[in-house]
Amino acid sequence: MQVIKQSELPWDVIAREFVGADHGGVGICFLLVEAEPGKGPALHRHPYPEVLIVQEGRVRAQVGDEELEVGAGDIVMVPANAPHRFVNVGGDTLRQVDIHVSPRFITEWL
Repeated sequence: MQVIKQSELPWDVIAREFVGADHGGVGICFLLVEAEPGKGPALHRHPYPEVLIVQEGRVRAQVGDEELEVGAGDIVMVPANAPHRFVNVGGDTLRQVDIHVSPRFITEWL
């Protein structure tokens, strides 16, 4: 068994990052997002699927040509290679888990 404290994961702009390849070869990576109002990543894509799980707050998610506002309890499925981004449109901190179906992050910024 391995236990990792969230506070020990590296921080990158709006999220803590778990890289599966660095933790026993786990086949996924994930981000523990804590984005302030108005914050979110620029348009990008990955060569693998991504799943966004909104835990708290409101987010405007764009996947390809589709754009939706979603909130706590919603799950956004992003297909491989689909351009996407999200932004916190609520008044409080957005908390979500972004699961990358890859042992390492591979991101192309668009």
